Amino acid sequence: MALLVELELLVPALEKMASEATSLGLELNWQKTKFQALGSREDVPPSITVLGKEVAVVEEFVYLSSLVHSSTRSSCDISRRNAITRAAMQNLDKQIWKSRITIQTKLKLYNTCILPIFLYGSECWVVTKRDVLKIDAHDQ
Repeated sequence: MALLVELELLVPALEKMASEATSLGLELNWQKTKFQALGSREDVPPSITVLGKEVAVVEEFVYLSSLVHSSTRSSCDISRRNAITRAAMQNLDKQIWKSRITIQTKLKLYNTCILPIFLYGSECWVVTKRDVLKIDAHDQ
C-alpha cells in the first residue's frame, strides 16, 4: 500500500491506518513499512517512530514492479529494467537466439516476450536526453 502525505501528517496518518487495520482484525507489519521522501532530503530524519515502532527512511523501493527513487527521476528504473531484460535475453540465449528458428519468429518472440519486460511502467517515466540514449542503446 502506498500512502502519499506531507511529512508533518505522516505519523498521524500511519497511526490512523494502524487503528483502522486493528478495527478490521488486521495488523500492520512495521518491519515492511517504509518511508520515502521525494525530492529534497535535507530535513528528513533517518527514521521515524510510530506507535513505538521504528519506520525506516529509504532512498528507493520497488512498488508494483517499478523502482521509485527519491530523486523522482526515472533513470534508476530504466537501468533496472534494462538489466532485467538483459537477464531474460541471456536465459533464452541457447534455447531461442542460437537455435534454428527463423529471424522473423525470433523478432516476434522478442516483441512479445522480452520487450514488455523493458517497457513495463514506461508510460510513467520522465525521461531526460541521457535516458533516451539509454533506451535507444537497449533497442539496438
